[in-house]
Amino acid sequence: MKKLTHDEISENRSTLKTLHKVNRLPVYVILNSIRSNYNVGSIFRTSDGAMIEKLYMCGYTPHPPKKEIMKTALGATESVNWEYVEDPEEVILKLKGDGIKIAALELTDSSFPYYDLKNNIFPVALIVGNEISGVSQELLDLCDFSIEIPQYGIKQSLNVAVAYGVTIFELRKIFDKE
Repeated sequence: MKKLTHDEISENRSTLKTLHKVNRLPVYVILNSIRSNYNVGSIFRTSDGAMIEKLYMCGYTPHPPKKEIMKTALGATESVNWEYVEDPEEVILKLKGDGIKIAALELTDSSFPYYDLKNNIFPVALIVGNEISGVSQELLDLCDFSIEIPQYGIKQSLNVAVAYGVTIFELRKIFDKE
C-alpha cells in the first residue's frame, strides 16, 4: 500500500473545464436556515465530492462569498451548482412541479433509516434543516418522506454537515448501483 500523491489523485479527477461530462447525482439539496458558515462550507465540499445536481441555500443560511464558507469549501463553490432563494417553499414547490420527490433529513413519526433507501427515489430533493430546530413542520408538510440516521448514544442528532455527508454518500452509492 502506497499513499497516492496529490498529482496521482488529480489524474483521475474532473476539472472545472470537464464538469459538464460528469454524471451528476440527481439530488437537489435545500439548506434551510443553517446558522454556521463553516457547516455551509463543509456541505459545499461534500456536495462536490458526491457531485450533486444543485445546492439551494434558503432562509438565513449564509452563502458565498462569505470568507468562512470559502475557506471551508476549498473551491467547491466553483464546482457545485448553487443558488440562494430566501423562501424554501418556493424551491420545494418548483421542484415538486418538475416531478422531483421531496425528502427531509429529519426524525419524524414515519421516517426510515437512510440505509433503507431504494434507487426508485431519484430524482430527489433533500431538505437539511437548522442545526438546533431541524426541518420545520411547515416544510415537513410538503415532503413525500423523511430520512433518519439512527442514533445509538445519548445524543439524538449529528452535526448537520456530518449528517448530510452520511446521507448524501449513501444516496451516491444507491445511484451508482443503478
